[in-house]
Amino acid sequence: MASVAFNKIEKNFGKVKIIHGISFDISDGEFVVLVGPSGCGKSTLLRMLAGLEEISAGEISIDGRVINDLDSKDRDIAMVFQSYALYPHMTVRDNMAFSLKLRKADAALTGKRVGDAARILNLDPLLDRFPRELSGGQRQRVAMGRAIVRDPKVFLFDEPLSNLDAKLRVAMRAEIKALHQRLKTTTVYVTHDQIEAMTMADRIVVMHDGIIEQIGTPLELFDHPGNLFVAQFIGSPSMNVFSGTLRQNVGQAYVEGQGHRWPVGRIGSGGEGHAVHYGIRPGDIGITDAGSGIAAKVIVVEPTGAETELLLQVGDAKFVVVLHGRTAVRPDDMVGLQIDGAKAHLFDQGSGKRLD
Repeated sequence: MASVAFNKIEKNFGKVKIIHGISFDISDGEFVVLVGPSGCGKSTLLRMLAGLEEISAGEISIDGRVINDLDSKDRDIAMVFQSYALYPHMTVRDNMAFSLKLRKADAALTGKRVGDAARILNLDPLLDRFPRELSGGQRQRVAMGRAIVRDPKVFLFDEPLSNLDAKLRVAMRAEIKALHQRLKTTTVYVTHDQIEAMTMADRIVVMHDGIIEQIGTPLELFDHPGNLFVAQFIGSPSMNVFSGTLRQNVGQAYVEGQGHRWPVGRIGSGGEGHAVHYGIRPGDIGITDAGSGIAAKVIVVEPTGAETELLLQVGDAKFVVVLHGRTAVRPDDMVGLQIDGAKAHLFDQGSGKRLD
């Protein structure tokens, strides 16, 4: 296992700067997920750590040793790609053992490591098959097994589940998390899927346009997003947000917007007349009968079994509400929204930064 440090990392492709001076540390044995929209620089950052891209400026260290000038093979890392990258003419056993054979490792050691990895990943019955005889999930487990066999200091995963169907992605998320809990190897995982990030990470690094927007545990980012981008990126369905004006009256604060007064909790920053974005998560909104609460019109009802998702119209804004269980409301019904001000989020309209 190992610690990893990024110090003022920059990356340019010609005159275009992709990464803008990123710095953060990853602790020994930590599972860190880099998440953000396509093109934000997360895969480029991972590839620089792997030695597959040159670093334009700054330093990357593993266990305190700067690795900028080390070849990829000398960094003691193992990478699992989106495309599996298996050799089609080799069996599962040979694919998993290939890196050790290149190192001319002892045959007994190679056999033991392949056997151990196969048992961890339930690949024993598949060792003599070829990649074409495997499902997508089985191929991804083989790619993971090939990484495990190397016994690296750091595992790198570059969107490894994006080629799998939804049900298999859920199963593989659990397998990768369980694998990390068993091996406790430092892991850096890249995805654009914030659900993967929330369910797997010890800490999440949210990236956008080549910078870090926020770093924190999944629940820290969900409960206390540092800015509007993080608030709308983390959480599914995403946070409901609209523009309004902060008002304070007889010690009570609220936001005027969409023709209503929206309750807020205690205000530590921002004063009377402050232009804000008001945010409330879909699961933090209750529904009551029309005539009480904030009037809303039901547009769409989407039952999913355990939950029901509603699309509502309030003024010019559309709101998503997630109810636990089922509901009798139907499209075109009028309902009232019940909102706990303590669960509302306020962001400065100009900077997008959180107001506490």
